[in-house]
Amino acid sequence: MTQNLSQGRCTWCGCDPFYIAYHDDEWGVPEYDSRALWEKLILDGFQAGLSWITILRKRESFRAAFAGFQPEIIATWGEDEVTRLLADAGIVRHRGKIEGTIASAKAYLRIQETQPFTDYLWRYLDGKVLQNNFASMAQVPAQTELSTRISKDLKAQGFKFCGPTIVYAFMQATGMVNDHMTSCPCHAKVTAMAR
Repeated sequence: MTQNLSQGRCTWCGCDPFYIAYHDDEWGVPEYDSRALWEKLILDGFQAGLSWITILRKRESFRAAFAGFQPEIIATWGEDEVTRLLADAGIVRHRGKIEGTIASAKAYLRIQETQPFTDYLWRYLDGKVLQNNFASMAQVPAQTELSTRISKDLKAQGFKFCGPTIVYAFMQATGMVNDHMTSCPCHAKVTAMAR
């Protein structure tokens, strides 16, 4: 599909073929798998202070280093694993974010005891994608009242590195909100995918 899109594409992905493929095939596509949602939230937390393309280029290294982002495994980790990860040049080596991932794995598992993580997140939108109709990047907010509320609730559950701006970027990436520009061919594609 990537090769069919060109005119009107959201400008944030620039001309980098890797970034364009991510924009065209992943960004904004509604995600309903609990583990995949958790992985994306963790990666968005690692992005804090960095560009998303930096994290995207390291995503496979992150997956290898973090046991395929299996919360059941990560929740059991301690100082030995933190030390191992701090020595891994393939990922972002930030103690707070690594320890935050372990804490967030435990929080994820606590939520999963009562409901699927996907249900926990999508209930904020009654299971429906918020369809925005922005014509310009200048109209897109960095955070919203809803992302602030979700952020606060996630933190109360024990999640780390999930401030309102990170949560809004997560919502955009996982298709909870459709923030493709109205001129972008992906806007209509994502609208059609929404439940």
